[in-house]
Amino acid sequence: MTVDENLLNSLIDFTKSASSRFILHLKNNSYPLTKVQVTHSSIPVNEPTTRGGVYFSEKFAYKMKGTIEDLSVVPLLTKKMLGPNTEFGELKITTVIDVEGNQKNLEISTNLTNSVQTPDSIELSMIIVKLESV
Repeated sequence: MTVDENLLNSLIDFTKSASSRFILHLKNNSYPLTKVQVTHSSIPVNEPTTRGGVYFSEKFAYKMKGTIEDLSVVPLLTKKMLGPNTEFGELKITTVIDVEGNQKNLEISTNLTNSVQTPDSIELSMIIVKLESV
């Protein structure tokens, strides 16, 4: 992943504020994404590798977690999950952050790596694959 490190660090700082607002866009619908966290951490590979011939994985990744309280999204996520699916798509998430006093519209593309459903919400674990200011 090649991204602007300063922009990514601004995003990480932004997610620590209580006022952060993220929107997941999926099949012409928008879902508020809450409790968003962005971290830079290692992943379980010893060297950069192609995972299952489907996507390339580095030793470290920018990970994103968030919660959706609208369970109608669950059927739409089945083809987006990495893993047993050979066909999956990126999730598009948008937000507006403040960078040095300027508002920036961000578009974040992620791969869904895991989801945990509770009776009233679903928590998504993702890897950021692209980050751009739009």
